[in-house]
Amino acid sequence: MAKNVVVLDYGSGNLRSAQRAVERTGANVTVTSDFQTAMDADGLLVPGVGAFEACMRGLKAVRGEQIIGRRLAGGRPVLGICVGMQILFEKGVEHGVESAGCDEWPGTVEPLDAPIVPHMGWNTVDVPEGSRLFAGLDPETRFYFVHSYGVKRWELEVTNQNIRSPLVSWATHGQPFVAAVENGPLWATQFHPEKSGDAGAALLTNWVNTL
Repeated sequence: MAKNVVVLDYGSGNLRSAQRAVERTGANVTVTSDFQTAMDADGLLVPGVGAFEACMRGLKAVRGEQIIGRRLAGGRPVLGICVGMQILFEKGVEHGVESAGCDEWPGTVEPLDAPIVPHMGWNTVDVPEGSRLFAGLDPETRFYFVHSYGVKRWELEVTNQNIRSPLVSWATHGQPFVAAVENGPLWATQFHPEKSGDAGAALLTNWVNTL
């Protein structure tokens, strides 16, 4: 049976592009801000474009942080994209102003330190062994990025040997930054799979196949 995916509508992100991209995987996709529909879906995709603080404000307006938190507490899959990944971290700093995020992961979203900002265009990703998100993709595969901020340090330490450590993928633009995370039911990408052609389609298919 086809999986049901909700693209969370909280006023941020290219919703229709995300919808069409996930529909190509064979999933049934609904774009909505309805709390129960988002809770009941097999997978939840959290998009995001623009400023960290504005995205958090929109997310809270539809109780999106509660949807994410409750889904994860029940082991229900969530995929964050671009700023939809950034807001999963503890906080973001833009123009010297610090804003609280969803705090699913420790860490800070900060301005990229690079000769040219924003980081806009195609780039490769350094993927750790065992990744399911990037399964079947060549190491030289390029994905499409558009962002001026990123997470430069991965700060979550797993000390319990019975808990699998998150798989963190990196990219470099001026300096290394987190490009993707696979952490139990919570996955995320800094790049835009829906703008990354065949590579992005393969990646989204990998996610939907885990639902």
